[in-house]
Amino acid sequence: MTTQSSSTFQHGDPLVKIVRLSDRQKEIDKLPPPETKRWVMRRKAQVVAAVRSGLLTFEEACERYRLSEEEFKCWMALLDRHGLRGLRATRVQEYRPAEQRTGEETAVE
Repeated sequence: MTTQSSSTFQHGDPLVKIVRLSDRQKEIDKLPPPETKRWVMRRKAQVVAAVRSGLLTFEEACERYRLSEEEFKCWMALLDRHGLRGLRATRVQEYRPAEQRTGEETAVE
């Protein structure tokens, strides 16, 4: 899927090959690193945008960042419903439907 352009030059005895990274790889390199542990709202939004733009597939994003499908779908839904601020970890409960919050509170007690 990654396309690379290359040029080959003959310079003396050794063969020198110049390989340019594709635009796709350059964009992937701008994403949060795969070993990201602290997910701030900006990083979550970057990954959602990468999936929606086709840079990564849903499956690639989940695998790359070790996310469950449910967690990633939650990020997308919160972003759609509440914008960037919906991705704040401290605000998640405020944005969840009441029936989900009630179930969580009951489970804790």
